[in-house]
Amino acid sequence: MTANASPSSAMSRREWLLSDRPQSRLQARLGRTYVTWRQFTANRLAVVGLLIIVALLFIAAFADVIATHNPVVGDLRNARLLPPGTGEFWLGSDDQGRDIYSRLIYGSRLTLLVVALVAVISAPIGLIVGTVSGYAGGWVDATLMRITDIFLAFPKLVLALAFVAALGPGIQNAIIAIAITSWPPYARIARAETLAVRRSDYISAVKLMGASPLRIVVRHVMPLCISSLIVRVTLDMAGIILTAAGLGFLGLGAQPPLPEWGAMIASGRRFILDQWWVAAMPGIAILIVSLGFNLLGDGLRDALDPKESGQ
Repeated sequence: MTANASPSSAMSRREWLLSDRPQSRLQARLGRTYVTWRQFTANRLAVVGLLIIVALLFIAAFADVIATHNPVVGDLRNARLLPPGTGEFWLGSDDQGRDIYSRLIYGSRLTLLVVALVAVISAPIGLIVGTVSGYAGGWVDATLMRITDIFLAFPKLVLALAFVAALGPGIQNAIIAIAITSWPPYARIARAETLAVRRSDYISAVKLMGASPLRIVVRHVMPLCISSLIVRVTLDMAGIILTAAGLGFLGLGAQPPLPEWGAMIASGRRFILDQWWVAAMPGIAILIVSLGFNLLGDGLRDALDPKESGQ
């Protein structure tokens, strides 16, 4: 009885989630989430990207347990520039006698910190600017979009360098600089989504009910832009990592002895011919994490695209 009941109960739950006539908002939301998850998992590369990001989160959360050495304290006498696989140094040691493996583990925390804070700062700014610009139109739209165009006219890394040079080197200033240069694409996406829905019957009905422009933008327009914004933010996270690594490589990001991956590459470029692992290991870490975010972003784009879901 139990063996036969399990498949039928699973089938009934699936039918309940996929019902074209949901009985409640909860059922409708769960149904949409289930369909999105099925479309996402159908893309195997997207699942690989998700696993990479989950592994990164796990490593960052349990860095104290996973790491084998102190990331900032080295042994110049006995452990300087040791190759991978030597004793306890699985990935070798750097010019200060520090374990590269442990520095990579702790560096994952800095990478996630930069990515999370830049997304939290820049995405809401772009969402607000884009939705207000698209809904208001007129001189408000023209002014906000010209400001956006000014930011887009400069390469992101060059503009970030300018802001960091003005604010001073450091991980906090690097985050602020990257966030300032990251919001314009989000504003463009939010504006395009707003222009597509502002004259729809749905928005017209809300206006007839007496809703203010602020309420319409916040409660009805912004939620429609969230899915596109999530996809773009996820795809941009690889670029954020590369920009942060570039600032660290130039000495304008995280300062020594913090185990930031870009700074680790900068310190290892002097030994690239003979002790290649000093610069190669953090470079491989940046490559894997950036690839993970790109694969995850591609999967989210396919899953959250209404055109794809309708096929």
